[in-house]
This record gives sequence, C-alpha cells and structure tokens, in this order.
Amino acid sequence: MRKNMFKSIGLIAIGALAATGAWHTLGAATAAGTDTYRQLNLFGDVFDRIRADYVETPDEEKLVEAAVNGMLTSLDPHSSYMSPKRFKDMRQQTRGEFGGLGIEVTMADGVIKVVTPIDDTPAAKAGLRANDLITHLDGERVRGLTLNQAVDKMRGKVNTPLVLTIVRKGKDAPFDVTIVRDIIRVKSVKFSKEGDIGYVRITTFSEQTQDGLDKAMKKLKDQVGDGLKGYIIDLRNNPGGLLDQAISVSDTFLQRGEIVSTRGRNASETQRFAARKGDLADGKPIVVLINGGSASASEIVAGALRDHKRATILGTRSFGKGSVQSIIPLNGQGAIRLTTARYYTPSGTSIQAKGIVPDVLIEQELPEDLKKLVKNQKTGEASLRGHLQSEDIKDKKKEESGSSAYVPRDRKKDKQYHAAVSLLHGKDVKTVIEEAKIPFEKPVAVKEKTEGTEKATEKAKEKTKSD
Repeated sequence: MRKNMFKSIGLIAIGALAATGAWHTLGAATAAGTDTYRQLNLFGDVFDRIRADYVETPDEEKLVEAAVNGMLTSLDPHSSYMSPKRFKDMRQQTRGEFGGLGIEVTMADGVIKVVTPIDDTPAAKAGLRANDLITHLDGERVRGLTLNQAVDKMRGKVNTPLVLTIVRKGKDAPFDVTIVRDIIRVKSVKFSKEGDIGYVRITTFSEQTQDGLDKAMKKLKDQVGDGLKGYIIDLRNNPGGLLDQAISVSDTFLQRGEIVSTRGRNASETQRFAARKGDLADGKPIVVLINGGSASASEIVAGALRDHKRATILGTRSFGKGSVQSIIPLNGQGAIRLTTARYYTPSGTSIQAKGIVPDVLIEQELPEDLKKLVKNQKTGEASLRGHLQSEDIKDKKKEESGSSAYVPRDRKKDKQYHAAVSLLHGKDVKTVIEEAKIPFEKPVAVKEKTEGTEKATEKAKEKTKSD
C-alpha cells in the first residue's frame, strides 16, 4: 500500500469516511486544456467579485472549500472533499473506533439516505432502518447542505442528544427520533457456535477484520472440532471498508486464483490481486449471506468466493457499488476522495449499479409496516443520482441493484440464516427455497390462543366459586 494514500472501499459513515483506489497523475495540457484554464480564470473572477461585493464579508476559506467540494460531488455520489478534521475522522474509522451515531449514509435528492445502521450502535438501538430519509437535524433542514456538512452536524460530544426528523415510506407523516451520540466501537468480526456450524458475522472491513477473522476461525475449530459441517459468513448490511482487508478475507478461503481487479481510465492502471495457497476453512462448505445493505468490499468477497465456486451466495441482490475511490492527502489541507477506477470480480464482471445476484434467492418475511415501504422502492447504487452507469447500459441492459436490507433481530425469524443452516446440513436448494416460502405463525394467532386460555381460566374460576 502506498504511504501517501488510504485504500478502502465503502460508503460515508457518520463519524468517518471510507474509500479505495489508486491515484493517477494528470497528463500534459492539450489544446482542450487551454479552454479549461480559461474557465479557471472565470472562477478567479467570480471569487474576486464575491470577496469584493457580497453583502457581508465572506469566509474565504469556506468559499474555496465549497468550490472544491462542488467540483468533486458533481462527478458522482462518492467523490468529495475532506477537511483536515474529516480526514482525521476517516482514519479513525478505518482503525475501528470513531465518534457519532453509527449509521452508514449517502445523499439522495438533497436529503440524507440511510444505507444501514451499524450493529449495536445508538442508531441501530433507536430503530433507524435502511432507506430512511433524514430531512432535519435538530429542526434544521438538511436540504442545501453537502453530505460532508450534514455529517459534521451529526457529529458532536459524546452523550449529547441529536433529534433526527425521519421520512419513512409507509408512514403518513415525518417523525422525530432522538439519538444520543456515543463513541462507536465497531467490532468488525463476531462469531458463535451454532450446533455443528460456525457462524461468522463481518460488520465492516477495518484494520481489525483479518485478525478478528483468524481468531474466530481458530476458536470455532476448537469449540466444534471434527464434527464441524461448515461456515456461514454473514455480510448482510456490511457497507464495505478497506480494500486490503476485503482481499485478505477472500484469500482466507481461497487456494489460488484472482480475487479482484481494478481498472482505471487507462489500461496501464489495471491492478490484479491474487490468492495465496491456504484455506483456513480446510475446504469445509461455506454459505455467504448478502442483502441490499451489502456493498463494496462485501461484494468483492462475495464475488470472489462465488466465481471460484468456493461458497454459495444466499440472500438478496447486493447494493451494487462497483467503483473504486482514492483518498489523496493534500499537504495538510485535508484530502480528496476521488473515483479513479471500477473493480471486477474474477470472472471479469463489473457489479456497478447491478450488484451481486445470489445463487439462492431467499427473501425475509417483512413486518406489516415494512411491506409498504419496500414495495416499488428503488434502492442501491442504481437509485443514486449521478452514479456511474453500469457498463451494460451500452448493451441496453437495464440497471438494477439493491434490495431489502431487513434482518430480523430475532434469529428464529431469520429465514436467510435458517436457509443457510439447511444447505450446510445437506438439503437441496429447491427444498430450502420452498421451506423459506412458508410464513411464520402470526403473533395474532398466538394472542387469540392466549385470550382463549384466559377466558377458559376465568370460567373455571367462576365454576369453582359456584361449587
């Protein structure tokens, strides 16, 4: 990894930024470049006019920062300018600890769109959901702010409250949610022994991820022993993170072959990353879980394991962020986050604005209040204004990415998890899909039964009294 650059893949998080890629030097000015420099003179003229004639004395530093950020954000939803403070916050997140609310966000139609709340954070505990729109912060409108400005407003001192005004499809009116800021310590790898199966949940790809995965795999082997049937690698609602960690996690389960390639504007900028010999799972079957909240680095891992037929991908279509960003420091003036390439799975497939389509499609049974929300709703990279178009558009193929990011908190109601367990226990795909279509018992039925029991009890009491 180059010393002057951070390589990561992901979405903007409250408390930090994440991105990935390689920096390209600009070529020599061409004849067309002459017109460009003429336009720069226009910028200088406008800047001087504002500085001289605006009704109030402007903050010149903010003017320049806004101009730079405007230039970057006009390119795509993932390019932006980071002030020195934001750059520092980004580096904190890649280390797995930062201050904030604990939500991954992007910008959509001038407001903040929640990609996913991070596990065990104030945002998750407050009930925020993927695709929620945040329109106001402490009563102030978000529209008109850049994403970075909105993120700054959501940061603050630990234990201080912030009121978010939420617009949620299916709700008749906006509603407020109060969240208390906290230090967000993202434990990127969690694991548990589920009978004869090892369950590994990767929440993000930070500097801690590979170490956490190594420890998880070792402990699961010790706990389960020779009877271990296989592993579930849960990447649902994982928004991405560091590129080198995504490559390392993929390499953990692969013996050989390409993991991912990145291709910039020029053929000479193509980079390929290959696996080294050694499979920490010892060839045991693997099921990878994905959904509409699985993005970037998560999609690299899922794509690599699928293309090498090392894992079965189960769940719903992933987010579809197949672009690569570079974090480029600017000599003490913060950094820019610039889209510099697309990435491709080992089969040479770009998932930009398409996502990873699972081998086994299993949809969760949604609560009633979420069914209206999901219906006809555009999600994923393809729904973001200004996103890089899928290369398939040239072949007139329709862009489509994202899906529901809902995961039940109650494991007993998690159909994707249970389907993965069934696959590892040897059930065929057709049977697993049919079983997943069977609805859970509705709580109403249980309530009626309970009410009937209570009535029967009351009648028995009355009879005892009369006797």
